[in-house]
Amino acid sequence: MTTDKDKRKHLDFIQATITRMNTNSFQIKRIVVVIITAMFAIFSATPKVIFILLSIFPLLTFWFLDAFYLQQERKFRAMYDDATGIKNKYPIKIYEMPVNKYNGKKCRYWRNYFSKTMLIFYLPLIVFILIISLILLLLLCIPLV
Repeated sequence: MTTDKDKRKHLDFIQATITRMNTNSFQIKRIVVVIITAMFAIFSATPKVIFILLSIFPLLTFWFLDAFYLQQERKFRAMYDDATGIKNKYPIKIYEMPVNKYNGKKCRYWRNYFSKTMLIFYLPLIVFILIISLILLLLLCIPLV
């Protein structure tokens, strides 16, 4: 027999997981900015454009990780909707968290990787790094290595 208190507690668990995924995503974005800033600082000490270009690799790596957290967050949001009764795609028992059931269109990894929220943050950074690198290489003739 389930009570409203049990249902609320279950929803709190799901909401806490959603919040954790969102926090992880924010922290990843913070780390990316710190890494790019550090690479520019290294460039200023040792003027070689390779240090700026190398910042693209951790950026892409963290983009993959950030997309994973967004995918998980969307799965838990869909689960929350089912647990509250807003949508009833999958029946959910109290204290059950069947994340693997949520593999719909919105929860696919590559859809999240190329979502607006990801592209708005990561794509301008990549373009910025490439433009600065080209300016330094071609106009200011700073060596690559």
